[in-house]
Amino acid sequence: MSDEIQIAKSTGRAGASYAAEPATIPYIELTMLRPNLLDIPEAPLPEGYSLRTFRSGDEEHWARIEHAVDEFKSTEAAMRRFREEFAPHLAEMEKRCLFVIDEHGSPIGTTTAWHGMLDGSAIGRIHWVAVVPEQQGKKLSKPLLSAALRTLAQFHDKAYLTTQTTSYKAVGMYLNYGFEPVMQTPECTEGWKLIGQLLGKSI
Repeated sequence: MSDEIQIAKSTGRAGASYAAEPATIPYIELTMLRPNLLDIPEAPLPEGYSLRTFRSGDEEHWARIEHAVDEFKSTEAAMRRFREEFAPHLAEMEKRCLFVIDEHGSPIGTTTAWHGMLDGSAIGRIHWVAVVPEQQGKKLSKPLLSAALRTLAQFHDKAYLTTQTTSYKAVGMYLNYGFEPVMQTPECTEGWKLIGQLLGKSI
């Protein structure tokens, strides 16, 4: 699974020629680590939007949003995943799962300030980030990430996330937020070389 705003997978292999479009970029999974949860950037929501935490019944909104960004083939599949991963931990979800709410009161984005294992250590995790396609490009991702990191800081001293080369623009945001590449395999080394080319910066 991916902790990403929008997924665009490609069957192209690393090293193949490509244009800077998600449909043609080789898909390589990446992991990023924020070694501390200090100095979290401030990012206000645009006017008309708000943030709130998970409450009873929000599993349907979670499934709808995650299906809308093609994380799952159907809302039913998304609901099954929610039940497997989060249903046993609803009390934690009420503290850790966040939603962006639009001017009509509808949840249109989400992420979870969760926990996981990285290199044998239990640390915080930015998990299942998504904003519905029709609301993307409205400067919602940074406020959502800032809020999730502030939530994580209540429970953890560092955090990680997983992403992919096809979401290079979001990777650029994560880099600006203090996340660093985790070099685990030769493939991810190639992935970070590709990210550097796409973003026009040395990584």
